[in-house]
Amino acid sequence: MELRYSVFVYIGLAVVAVLLVFLFVKFKKQKGYKGGKKVVNTLIEDEPYFKKRQKLYKLYSGFIAAAMLVGIFGSFLMLARPIKIQRINKQQYNRDIMLCIDISTSVDYLNMKVIGELKDTVESLKGERFGILIFNTSSVLLTPLTDDYEFIIEQLDNVEKSLKMRNDYSNYGYLSDNWMYLNEYISAGTLVGNEERGSSLIGDGLATAVYDFTDLDQDRSRIIIFTTDNDLAGESIVTTTEACAIAKKNNVTVYGVGTKEMTDENLLEMKAGVESTGGSFFLEEESGSFKQIVEKINNESKTLLKGETEINKIERPFFPLLILILSISTMVVFMKVTKR
Repeated sequence: MELRYSVFVYIGLAVVAVLLVFLFVKFKKQKGYKGGKKVVNTLIEDEPYFKKRQKLYKLYSGFIAAAMLVGIFGSFLMLARPIKIQRINKQQYNRDIMLCIDISTSVDYLNMKVIGELKDTVESLKGERFGILIFNTSSVLLTPLTDDYEFIIEQLDNVEKSLKMRNDYSNYGYLSDNWMYLNEYISAGTLVGNEERGSSLIGDGLATAVYDFTDLDQDRSRIIIFTTDNDLAGESIVTTTEACAIAKKNNVTVYGVGTKEMTDENLLEMKAGVESTGGSFFLEEESGSFKQIVEKINNESKTLLKGETEINKIERPFFPLLILILSISTMVVFMKVTKR
């Protein structure tokens, strides 16, 4: 236990010491009966009953004086404001995670599985930021980097529902209001320039995700979880290999998850690209469960940041208050007993 204003303890000790000296001097100056005839008094003082009551009176008076001194010290101790100091080291994972998903229909099954497993990962985050980018011809930053994990899970739920809808018209009602909303949720903004440029512009989507990281000059671990079949169907500004080079230049690690229908050429290009960033490549049918893929990405990319130590000062008035209550109670009890 520490004190916020320790000077009051010294003042209290000084006051108690002065009162002790005063009471001691007063007790010493007390003398026997003065004046008159002592014969009767002597007889009374010699009585055993009188002697017993006199001893009890002195004893009770001593208790009252002691309780008073303790109560005075307790009052000064309360003024000193006892506190408990808690030192909390706020450790956080200084990591930014961007989920970059190819929203073309050929990747729907893979995306649904990865998103389903990522929800558990998001719920376990501590101080990390998470973002979601979807792309086809053009890219849409669905969720900027944030540590509002409830909001992130809500967006992941929406993407998952939209993907399921797109592959199951019968349960959603084709062209119903709900179907249209969910379809627009993952399609709006991702097909800008589709007539001229085509679709599935893989490299453009990945490069955009790299530049969507904020504060690239700060010392944070940055990773991209990249899902695609790497099947280019148009004219992109940068290739997948070039996009991975951009990621490496900006210290962004890419973890790629490919579909089981990938061609060998697309697979090798994507694998070489993501591994050049320091990341890993996972193939849907060869990497075990999707949960294992997400756990491996999660474990490989964590870097613990030792945060600032937070100091909390918690008031602890109970002990001096207890002293004060007990001393006053003791004084009241012995004063009543003494009067009797």
